Amino acid sequence: MSDIENERVERTLSTDNTKKMSEAICSFANDIRNTRKPGYFLIGADDDGNLDGQTFTDEQLRSYAGLRNSGTILPPPAMMVYKESFPDGEVAVIEVQPSEDTPVRYKGVIWIRIGARKAEANTEEERILTEKGQVHSSSFDGRPCREASIDDIDVELFKNEYLPKAVSPATLAKDKRTPIQQMASLRLFDTRFNCPTNAGLLLLGHDPQYFIPGAYIQYVKFAGTNRATKVLKENRFKGNLISMLKELEYFIKYSIESKRPEFVSVLREEPRINYPWEAIRELAMNAVMHRAYNGNNSPIKFYEYSDRIEIDNPGNLYGKVNLENFPNETDYRNPNIAEIMLNLGYVNRFGSGVNTVSTLLEENKSNPAEFLLGDYTTFKVVVKNADVIENGTNVIEKTPHVIVNTAENGTNGTNKSEFGTDNGTDGTDKISREDAIVNLMRKNKRISIKEISAQLNIPRRTLFRIIDALKTSNRIRRIGSEKSGTWEVIE
Repeated sequence: MSDIENERVERTLSTDNTKKMSEAICSFANDIRNTRKPGYFLIGADDDGNLDGQTFTDEQLRSYAGLRNSGTILPPPAMMVYKESFPDGEVAVIEVQPSEDTPVRYKGVIWIRIGARKAEANTEEERILTEKGQVHSSSFDGRPCREASIDDIDVELFKNEYLPKAVSPATLAKDKRTPIQQMASLRLFDTRFNCPTNAGLLLLGHDPQYFIPGAYIQYVKFAGTNRATKVLKENRFKGNLISMLKELEYFIKYSIESKRPEFVSVLREEPRINYPWEAIRELAMNAVMHRAYNGNNSPIKFYEYSDRIEIDNPGNLYGKVNLENFPNETDYRNPNIAEIMLNLGYVNRFGSGVNTVSTLLEENKSNPAEFLLGDYTTFKVVVKNADVIENGTNVIEKTPHVIVNTAENGTNGTNKSEFGTDNGTDGTDKISREDAIVNLMRKNKRISIKEISAQLNIPRRTLFRIIDALKTSNRIRRIGSEKSGTWEVIE
C-alpha cells in the first residue's frame, strides 16, 4: 500500500467522487503505453498509502461497479470491484483491464495516464489510441468494410448530427483534425484501409443495406394471431441508423400505442393502453443494438398480431450472458453500435433495458414480457396486448419470463394454427423460478435471500412464498439458523 502512485495505480480517500473514479477508469482502460496490464483505483487510502479506517458496504461496491454501465464511459471497459481488509481499515479496489476498443472516453473526453498523473489526450496521443484500437478490434462493428469507401458515407451528417453528441464541446473547440481522423477516433473509419468500419457504414452510410443486406427492420401487422391471417400493414425501416431510428421511434409512438377510455365509476374514466410505447421502443432499440449483423442477411422481424407483438432478431444471448444469468448480466456483441445509440439518446444506461420494460409493463397492468431463447440463432421477445389480457389472464407476477422453446412446436405461428405463439410454447421446457432458485442454492449453499432476489429479480415477499413451497414439496431444506445456516438441495 505504501508504493508510490504510478501509471497503473491511483489512490483516493474520497468514497463518492465518481468524476475522479471515472476519469481514472478511462485512463487505465486506454493503456496508452500498451502495457496490457490492469490498472488499480484504490478507494480509502491517501497518496502515501495510509488508510483512514473506512469500511465499505455491498451497496457501495455495487455503485462503483455501476460506473461501467453508467453510459458516461464509452465504450464500457472490463473491470472488477472488490474490497481488501487490513488492520487499519478496508480498501475498495476498482481493477480495470486494458481495452481493445480504444480510445475510451469519459463524457466525450479521452483520459490517459502519464506516469503517476492522468491527463486529457492530445491529438498525437489520440492517434496512437485510434491505431491501437484498429489493430485489436475483434467485433464485427469495429472491423473495416473494405468494399466501401469514403464516398459511401455522409460526412456532413457525421459533422452536423453525430460528432457534437459524441465529443465534448471543449474538445471539439480545439480539434483541428480532418473528418476522417475524427471518424477514426470514434471507430467509424479505418485509416489502414481507407474505408469506413461496419459501425461507420451503419451509422452514416448512404445505403448501408447494399453492404450489410440484413440491416433493416421488417414490420408486419396481421389481422389475427398468426402469419396465415390477412396482412393489414407492412413497413420496412432501413437506411442509416440516424434516419432509421428516428423513423422507428416516431412510428412506435404514434402507430403502435392506442388508448381507449375504460369505465371506472360513474364520474371517472381511465385510459386503457394496449402497449406502452416506451416499452416497445426499448425492445426494438435493444434488437438493433444486440442483433448479429454478420453471417446472415435476416432482418429484425417486428410482427404485430391481434393479441401480441413479437420482436425477433438474429443472434441469441452473447458472451458471458446465458440462460441462468439473463437478464441480470450484460455483454455486447456490437460495442460500437451500443456507444452510437447511447450518444444519439436512444439508450439511457447500459444493462437496464429489460428492467425498464418490466416496470413499464407492470405500470400498464400488462403481462410481463416473454423471452423465447430456445433457438440459438435468434432472440425473440413477446409482449401481450393488454386489451386481450384483461379479458383473460389474471396477472400476478411482473417479472420477465424466460422460456426455452422447442423448435418443432414453432413459436411464430408458422404451423398456421390459430394461436401462433401460444401453440409454440405449450410444449416448452420452461425455466421456472423454482428451478432457478434451486440451481442457485445448489451452486452456493450459503446464498442469502437478498442475493437470490437480486439475481432473479424476484420480490422478497414472492421469494419467501416460493421457498416455503419448495420446503413443503421436499425439494430443499434449511440447515441451521436463518443468519448463519446453509441450504440443502434434496436430489
